[in-house]
Amino acid sequence: MDSGECSNSNPSASSPAAAGVWAKLVSADSAYPEVAVAEDDAVVCSLVAPAAGGEELAWCEIRRGGDASSATIRNLSSDAIIVDGRVIQQEVVDIKPGSRIVSGPQEEGHLVYTFDITAAKDHNKNNVKIVLDIENAKCSICLNLWHDVVTVAPCFHNFCNGCFSEWLRRSSSKSRDKSQSAACPQCRTPVQSVGRNHFLHNIEEAILQAFSSLQRSDDEIALLESYASVKTNLVLGKQKIQSRKRPLPPASDESNDAELPCPQCGTEFAGFRCSPRAAHLQCNGCGGMMPARPNTNLQKCLGCDGAFCGAYWYSQGVNSSHCNLICNQETFRMISQHHISRLPDTLHGGNPYEKDITERCIQQSGKTLQAVISEWIAKFDNKELDRSRLQLSNVEAITSSTYLCNHCYNKFVDFLLYWFRVSTPRNLLPADAADRDSCWYGFMCRTQHHRPDHAKKLNHVCRPTRGNP
Repeated sequence: MDSGECSNSNPSASSPAAAGVWAKLVSADSAYPEVAVAEDDAVVCSLVAPAAGGEELAWCEIRRGGDASSATIRNLSSDAIIVDGRVIQQEVVDIKPGSRIVSGPQEEGHLVYTFDITAAKDHNKNNVKIVLDIENAKCSICLNLWHDVVTVAPCFHNFCNGCFSEWLRRSSSKSRDKSQSAACPQCRTPVQSVGRNHFLHNIEEAILQAFSSLQRSDDEIALLESYASVKTNLVLGKQKIQSRKRPLPPASDESNDAELPCPQCGTEFAGFRCSPRAAHLQCNGCGGMMPARPNTNLQKCLGCDGAFCGAYWYSQGVNSSHCNLICNQETFRMISQHHISRLPDTLHGGNPYEKDITERCIQQSGKTLQAVISEWIAKFDNKELDRSRLQLSNVEAITSSTYLCNHCYNKFVDFLLYWFRVSTPRNLLPADAADRDSCWYGFMCRTQHHRPDHAKKLNHVCRPTRGNP
């Protein structure tokens, strides 16, 4: 990073760019401006000394506390700072409105600030931001971003209108008891009503504007809309009135009317049939059930410890003709069996500039994306890579033979392509990327997500080296 340049420079509290500002540092010397503390970037970049020649440095980090009138501060500079008369090295301490903060180890030669919490955020609704993980905006039936999202009650899970409508149609056609309420595909709670969610529909459109690659093809959309049957709020079942009397026990455990948890509870497949009271796992993908069989690696994703049924039912010879609540086999596969044709949207923390550079590096290598991934999987198997940055569970046990869900596989690909980029010599980078300095905060930088100029100017595919140069 250029000498004297901050990873983030805070705007003044009164400027239009200060959206999300919740606190400020007021200089004891009126000749120096106030320093705004933003919600989306807690690192404070400002002058630390009167004789600094206009140089701003990242010297502390301020975050909200447990209530509206408290906060915490952490020293990021190479020297100590003073907070309410106490010398602070690297520890986190509590502050409150009126706290006196010296930007160095002594008052002489350093600026003195007073901390204050502004009320602007509480009164300006335009400053409210909604942060949503894209993974939480996906339909658990098709595993894609919602399309014409509907919400079911009382569990409030969300699905594509077409996916839920088709699932509801198939469930109704196979149900023994036509008067029984349908179950939520995700949690199996009896669904009492379903309706279109216009608020989440706006979020769906906002995500598509930010990540156009998530847009489905015209044919897929046409198919979904042909299935969609939820036009207004629908009541699917009557809510049962709780009786004060103790319910009678079932007449027989072998009753033909009892709802079976999974296909193997009623029928033997691949030489296995569930015993009475057998433990079951609920699939994170479709919400269906399968017997818990600890001796197989086809049921749980090692990366997130979530249960997925597609690979297991495929190995047992069970398909959608036996039970409609079965995941596609492609949702849970061995790492070596996954095929990838495009870069994940979440690559490099969602930084589009770094993603573009990586894509051009792969093109310049003359290899396909799948070939590059296969090459780095071999390095991973040979333990040539430091696994500390792999954001999965059981990282030391993962190999190319490990079964991962699609979400964890995308994280695994992100990890491999990070090492691909880090290992690429500077002279093999595209010309517009070869001469960039590295951001102090590396892949952990939050500024890259809301300041395109910063994301483009500095390299963020690197380890953090936070601190003053």
